[in-house]
Amino acid sequence: MEVTIAAKGDRGVAAGPVEADAIPPLDGEGPLWLQIRRSMALAIFNGDWPAGTRLPSELVLTHHYAAARMTVNKAIQSLATEGLVERRPKTGTIVTGRARERPVLEIWDPADAVRREGGHYGYRLIRCGMMAEGAPSRTGHGLGENVPVIQILCLHLADGKPFQLEERFVNVEAAPRITCQLLEDVSPGQWLLANVPWTEAKHRIAARGATPMVAEQLAIAEGEACLVVERRTWNGDIPVTFGRFWYPGDDHSLEGGFRPSW
Repeated sequence: MEVTIAAKGDRGVAAGPVEADAIPPLDGEGPLWLQIRRSMALAIFNGDWPAGTRLPSELVLTHHYAAARMTVNKAIQSLATEGLVERRPKTGTIVTGRARERPVLEIWDPADAVRREGGHYGYRLIRCGMMAEGAPSRTGHGLGENVPVIQILCLHLADGKPFQLEERFVNVEAAPRITCQLLEDVSPGQWLLANVPWTEAKHRIAARGATPMVAEQLAIAEGEACLVVERRTWNGDIPVTFGRFWYPGDDHSLEGGFRPSW
């Protein structure tokens, strides 16, 4: 059993085989298909399987994880739905390039955005804790009045300067493994993408003046124009997360490339 690694930028040409022990182990938590998904997502996010890597075949993974083929297929399809891998006829499943063009309504991972521009990315967790029951903001975030919600405020940096302020609210029932301690070293978006599948997302883009809190964190004047992107995700009928992302308006824009769907 092997995993084939392609050279960076290569469209699936093998650069050499990797033994089966390169496939990360399962963590033993939750449904098997989610464990398999997390295992492969971890290999993608930590760079062990870079862009161009061809995943093991479903048959290989079925034997490796001692799972039904349908279970493995569900895990791979989840990664494909979120754009982490691409399923190509006659070639197999390939890890996608993180810097490919995406629709304007898909949020770039801030770490990727900073590094694409040649900058040094930094991350700082500012606040994290459980949202109080009955908090007025619960209904506005679509997470329900009695749902346990973890509330996060974090800052993404480019060359040491504020790049994006992230307000994040996560349904703990949809992401039971999430903790504030985990988020000290990894951003909420990166952790969620690696650990929690979603089936639907909605976005809203607006221009807003910086509130006192936002102005302080982004090091701008109160009331200064900001580009604000809000994103809600669901897994089936279950709300997963609400995110609000603030960018200083004077040097940020959203850009995307589109192609016909036919």
